[in-house]
Amino acid sequence: MTERSIVTFVGVAHPWMCDTMGHMNVRHYAAMFDDASFQLLGHIAGAEAADDTGKGWADVRTEIEYKHETTPGALLTIRSHVVKVGRSSITFVQEMRGSLDGVLHARARTVSARFDLVARAAIALDPAARARAEALMVEDAG
Repeated sequence: MTERSIVTFVGVAHPWMCDTMGHMNVRHYAAMFDDASFQLLGHIAGAEAADDTGKGWADVRTEIEYKHETTPGALLTIRSHVVKVGRSSITFVQEMRGSLDGVLHARARTVSARFDLVARAAIALDPAARARAEALMVEDAG
């Protein structure tokens, strides 16, 4: 990740998160990436959006690549950055790495749209949110 990425999650792979094969089950990768998404999207929407219950985010697509088995007790850190800013959506990448060794465990790529929760439709990013997203943007390596 780059200097424009931010830490959006720090946690541990608890034994109860692991399956019969001895590694973290995919449902828990998804939950950790989801928690990290809330952090990233909150940074982009900004503090002023925290009290606006009429707007939110709607994930349109998420793809997760599993790179390294995650065993019980693994300390994990997720860093996130933006790779594309559209009219009403952003595309972001999150990397889950071992907190102590830096080993890449998984990478997620998500497209999320700014969403009017009353109208149930995508809405344009406001200028401040767009600027914050662009500040977290790096060139997409694929």
